[in-house]
Amino acid sequence: MKIWLDADASPRPVKETLYRAVQRVELPLTVVSNHAFEIPRSPFIERLLVASGFDEADNEIVARCEQGDMVITNDIPLSAEAIEKGAMVLNFRGEKLTKANISARLSMRNFMDELRSSGVDTGGPKAFSAADTREFANSLDRELSAALRRGSK
Repeated sequence: MKIWLDADASPRPVKETLYRAVQRVELPLTVVSNHAFEIPRSPFIERLLVASGFDEADNEIVARCEQGDMVITNDIPLSAEAIEKGAMVLNFRGEKLTKANISARLSMRNFMDELRSSGVDTGGPKAFSAADTREFANSLDRELSAALRRGSK
């Protein structure tokens, strides 16, 4: 199992939680972004810097992830493609996205895009909080534990 982080929009607490977790369970993490930022030196963490541009990081993650991998992202279309390939997806607030709930998420995302493009102010997501960090950490721990029990290392 390999973990892929869609890092450009990832909140710092998510990154830090993920860095500590992969060190603990000794699973490989690839941090995919189109701009450089500091990552810890670790045999389990690698950076994949992609070209700047719309969906470059997403496209790279989809091209490289495989069945049984884990993808960490808030991007709904990326989530859908990763799920289709058999990857497990967690968003930055620790919510697991699956075949059972991704269609509704895509529909809502598309609806909100249509509203925004017609000039409706839909607001943005709520600010990322300490509670969100805890929920992400708890979900990540549950999913990693389950994967390790299945022998996905």
